[in-house]
Amino acid sequence: MLPEATGAAVACGPQGPLPERGRSAMYTLQSLWTQAREKLDVTTVIFANRSYAILPGELLNVGAVPGLNTRTMFDLENPSLDWVQMANGMGVEAAMADTAETFHRALEKGLNSKGPFLIEARI
Repeated sequence: MLPEATGAAVACGPQGPLPERGRSAMYTLQSLWTQAREKLDVTTVIFANRSYAILPGELLNVGAVPGLNTRTMFDLENPSLDWVQMANGMGVEAAMADTAETFHRALEKGLNSKGPFLIEARI
């Protein structure tokens, strides 16, 4: 959804926060650079669950039992993705939130700031 957030900000201006599932954002990270370059007023929320959480359930649905290698491949902690650093590296201000309170503060900051802002919501 990073490209969608970028396109919506270009077409419609600020529309509030746009959520992004962490699993697909890595494929379109360069959208953050476009947001910074164009000074788009958009707040993006990355829901960072730190794993391919759906895949173990899918394995169980087909009767497979995830082994050590499988569990290792589904983990997104080695190396850990730091969305705040990646956003900053693209020129986008960012904050990490791991509680409702820190999310609320980050959301207020993002919505009240000019230009792009990213919130990494660790779930």
